[in-house]
Amino acid sequence: MPSVPTMRAMLLDEPGRPLRLVALPIPEPQPGEVLVRVRACGVCRTDLHLVDGELPDPKLPIIPGHEIVGEVAALGEGVEGLTLGQRVGVPWLARTCGMCRFCSSGRENLCDSPLFTGYTRDGGYAEYTVADARFCFPLPAGDPIAQAPLLCAGLIGYRAYRMAGAAKRLGIYGFGAAAHILAQIARADGCAVYAFTRPGDAAAQAFARELGAVWAGNSDELPPERLDAAIVFAPVGALVPLALRAVDKGGVVVLGGIHMSDIPSFPYRILWEERVVRSVANLTRADGLGLFAKLEQLSVETHTVRFRLEEANAALDALRAGRLQGAAVLVI
Repeated sequence: MPSVPTMRAMLLDEPGRPLRLVALPIPEPQPGEVLVRVRACGVCRTDLHLVDGELPDPKLPIIPGHEIVGEVAALGEGVEGLTLGQRVGVPWLARTCGMCRFCSSGRENLCDSPLFTGYTRDGGYAEYTVADARFCFPLPAGDPIAQAPLLCAGLIGYRAYRMAGAAKRLGIYGFGAAAHILAQIARADGCAVYAFTRPGDAAAQAFARELGAVWAGNSDELPPERLDAAIVFAPVGALVPLALRAVDKGGVVVLGGIHMSDIPSFPYRILWEERVVRSVANLTRADGLGLFAKLEQLSVETHTVRFRLEEANAALDALRAGRLQGAAVLVI
């Protein structure tokens, strides 16, 4: 009998355990799906939450990874709009039902029956992955390593930015992968960016200034002037009251992560005067189209730290310890 083609992949057997390198059969695309040969896959904080057991009910075992850039290697039956060899990006939102009240009202990010790449279906810490063709983004030619962080850090950051409204003074708490992309977009829009980092993280503060932040300081500090909005990317609930104290009357605090530690109680006085706290959940395909259209008009540079596929655990450790400037990317 002919041998079954295999691929290398990093597999999570259960939360709390390291990923292990395995050989698995190359998956076959089903109707409406494409097989993607992965060139690069970003390492997102959501992957870290998955591995650390902070996200409920993952598919197990699971291949993590949802910032995927690659080429279409095979087409499933009925796929239209994509061609063999085409560069595509595969994001966090893998599939929606298309029929629930949220999908029907343009809010597919809140679908009642979604699938998520690298969480409830296998992702991109592998040489190949399959994806629903309708949820793949065509990408231009370019460095796949530089493009990978855009598929979640860029997309979620952009959605959070839009939810912050027309802010002229924007605070960003947690200056990691999403923040370093968003800071460049906001500066191009004429927005003054204020960066908040772990206390004493001089390297992150210097990095923020290099990217155009007008001020960078510790997360427990108040900025030199009131903010119109703040986005909290760090998964630290204690930052929410601090951000509320930093924003002006009518200001918005946007929570940009999928997981956060408990938010401590705080006095109503810092919420009063029509301040708003809101979360961001997932993304829509419209977010992707909007971001990539905007990036065609801007010069945004993603700062990446490269790891080999088999070094995925080291990349996650570096992210957990806060040792990265920019985004970690697995080079497949």
